[in-house]
Amino acid sequence: MEMTSPMDMMGNEPIRSLRRAEYDQLVATGCFEDERVELLFGLVVPMAPNSPPHAESTDEVRDALSRVLGQRARVLSQRPFAASDISEPEPDVFVVPTGQYRTEHPTRAYLVVEVSQSSLSRDRGLKAKLYGMSQVDEYWIVNLVQGVVEVYRDPDGGTWQTKMTYLRDAVLTLASIPGVEIAVSDLLPPLE
Repeated sequence: MEMTSPMDMMGNEPIRSLRRAEYDQLVATGCFEDERVELLFGLVVPMAPNSPPHAESTDEVRDALSRVLGQRARVLSQRPFAASDISEPEPDVFVVPTGQYRTEHPTRAYLVVEVSQSSLSRDRGLKAKLYGMSQVDEYWIVNLVQGVVEVYRDPDGGTWQTKMTYLRDAVLTLASIPGVEIAVSDLLPPLE
């Protein structure tokens, strides 16, 4: 017997999205204390577990961006990003304007980076759409499966107008911060 998901069973019934403020209240009360979740388009979505290659690559990307950016911007990792009123993802790495974020999560990012191994379809689909609809200037996917970096630029209502794929020997620039260059090889795990 084939199982039908609750979402499929709802059919055309209206579903009320969870707002970011409501989600933050639930987080503050400990509702998701032992879960890795994020708010995407009003739905609480489980996050994939952090495998050792993913965790190490995320640290390497964060460190590489911190080195090349210095004090020009803040590099955050695996923290909430207030993308919209109904979305609060936790990007692997993101670059935001300098400042303190003690009372509110960042709402603008120069760059969002997702390190992708098991989540490639979500990162290319749902996450790309979300970041393209948010205050994000560009989006990179560090694709551990194919050993490349996918660069998305020029967002227009959730669609990225420019998508380029870079191999290990390429050098990337940040669209929003002139003069910043980073080698793709610094973002990918070393070849064995």
